[in-house]
Amino acid sequence: MTYTARQLNRATLDRQMLLRREPVDVLTAVERIVAIQAQEPASPYIALWNRIEGFDPADLDQAFTSGAIRKAAMMRITLHAVTVADHEVFHHAMLPVLRASRLNDKRFRAMGLTIERADEVLAHLLEFAAEPRTKPELEELLHSHVGDVGEPGIWWALAAYAPMVRVPTGGPWAFGPRLSLQTAVIEPRERMAALTEMLRRYLTGFGPATIADMNQFTMVPRTSIKEALERLDLVKTGDHYDVPDRTVPDEDTPAPPRLMAMWDSTLLAYADRSRIIPDQYRKAVIRNNGDTLPTLLVDGHVAGVWRPAEDGGIEATAFHALSEEQWAGLAEEARALRKFLGDRDPQVYRRFNRWWAGLPVSDVRVL
Repeated sequence: MTYTARQLNRATLDRQMLLRREPVDVLTAVERIVAIQAQEPASPYIALWNRIEGFDPADLDQAFTSGAIRKAAMMRITLHAVTVADHEVFHHAMLPVLRASRLNDKRFRAMGLTIERADEVLAHLLEFAAEPRTKPELEELLHSHVGDVGEPGIWWALAAYAPMVRVPTGGPWAFGPRLSLQTAVIEPRERMAALTEMLRRYLTGFGPATIADMNQFTMVPRTSIKEALERLDLVKTGDHYDVPDRTVPDEDTPAPPRLMAMWDSTLLAYADRSRIIPDQYRKAVIRNNGDTLPTLLVDGHVAGVWRPAEDGGIEATAFHALSEEQWAGLAEEARALRKFLGDRDPQVYRRFNRWWAGLPVSDVRVL
């Protein structure tokens, strides 16, 4: 037995709360989603707006401010919003990969520092950041310890794997351009146990999935993933692993239209991106520098992209012809999104407008 492509698509939409908006609180939603890509400050808010019935962005503001939800560098060396419990697991699971991404890089070796010296400096950094510190303050401290080591600097290396979290600084989406960071309280964990738990959590939110998918999501070597999976009680169907007692929806399950955030995790969680993004649209949606555009989901798959229009509407660019019924569904979502953005940032993502040149356009409408 193997899953059909549409069954896998519907499984993702179901576990990611995209088949229906659900009446849950922010903490419950973030736990179910597992990890929300948070590279762009607005994205976790739009991600939850797509998933929670009656979502109030003030609830996420409060979760970030209280520390109930943490924003930190984890999978794929990018920022994610996760629960405290998941952050403690994910940090330890990802630590060898995060360290290697910097300490094995020729740019680190060019600094003339040993790994032992970097760890000594990290200890001073974490002590200094017991209280929130700005990026210039952290860089000044590091300079006092190692001097000028050239570009990109020791902060570039340590920031990838230091157990630190972003601290809200204001702005429409909690985190403004002036970075503030603080050392996170993280209990020690055995690395393989943490990796095993991270993969279990991944499957609860993104399964069924293959080893290649797990490797894509985490950047953890496949040999380590295989070793961790052997510790878990899993169901295997073809090449796909899953946690027990989780059903896969019927492939004909209706999927409502959605206007997805930039870098939404569903677009990046698999080696086989066609699960959500048709192959012919992948390069249009995921740009050559990794920027992942805000997308239109129609029948569970990417059908185009969206951005705020100058007149306050939502400009929707369809990559292929859509029915009037599909356009009507997108228009209803766009009206709700305009209202949601209106009090905070009506021109969200505007600095990425350069990517709209050269898109595969079938139809453009302001909704």
